[in-house]
Amino acid sequence: MFAKLPQLVERAGNGDKGGGSITAFYTVLTEGDDQQDPIADAARAILDGHVVLSRRIAESGQYPAIDIEASVSRAMNDITSRDHQAAAREFKQLYSVYMQNRDLISVGAYEAGSNEQIDRAIMMMPALQDFLRQTMDTRHDLDNSLDDLMNLFPQQMPVTAPGEPGVI
Repeated sequence: MFAKLPQLVERAGNGDKGGGSITAFYTVLTEGDDQQDPIADAARAILDGHVVLSRRIAESGQYPAIDIEASVSRAMNDITSRDHQAAAREFKQLYSVYMQNRDLISVGAYEAGSNEQIDRAIMMMPALQDFLRQTMDTRHDLDNSLDDLMNLFPQQMPVTAPGEPGVI
């Protein structure tokens, strides 16, 4: 399996110059959301990115059940604008700060005002969760999703300098 996996991935990669390429979605199922599974680990090492779905998140009623902290794109910086990258980075940082402190927050052990970043994460969490949640019949194209993301952090707009390409 470990020898065949890179061959399979390369087969779906770029063709001859000007010949196009194939984009593929590979699914690796692990028992019990085990992120340390050897095959899942090997796939993460050779793929350009991965979207991790979480049973815990699905059980909380959030769909799609994407684990934002565990999901990664190595290609994002090559295909998105700096504005998009800045908003995505801010989103992920706030979400992670909240998740790292959620036990303290949920039992009331966190005291408001003791950490500015945690305070901001607590304030923003409902909007972050709304952004991540959708119903089965909800449809968003890239432009609408990007507008919604940028509107979460209007103080950061725009990062793009005049004359540079706009938001992708």
